[in-house]
Amino acid sequence: MTLEIITPDKEIFKGETSLVQLPGIDGLFEILNNHAPLIAALRKGKVKIHDEKDEPQYFEITGGVVEVLNNKILVLAELPLQNLHFIHHLNKVTFPFLKNFL
Repeated sequence: MTLEIITPDKEIFKGETSLVQLPGIDGLFEILNNHAPLIAALRKGKVKIHDEKDEPQYFEITGGVVEVLNNKILVLAELPLQNLHFIHHLNKVTFPFLKNFL
């Protein structure tokens, strides 16, 4: 199966997988090869995948949506604190600059 995990900022995973476990709003569920077509809402939790080497990988999400169709899985997800680096940069650069005008 082909899996893509996309956030508003970037693509965090694209590749082949043998298993995807997702935190659905009604609980965890798994997607295997030849799964029926599906669209589902996701809640905060961990996305577990088994990559092409059958090794597990985990991604923490705060919510999103998954679509499954013809062995293609698309996860549109929000990541926790995904803008932390940007906020840190603002604190270091912008706030000292604004302090001169206060």
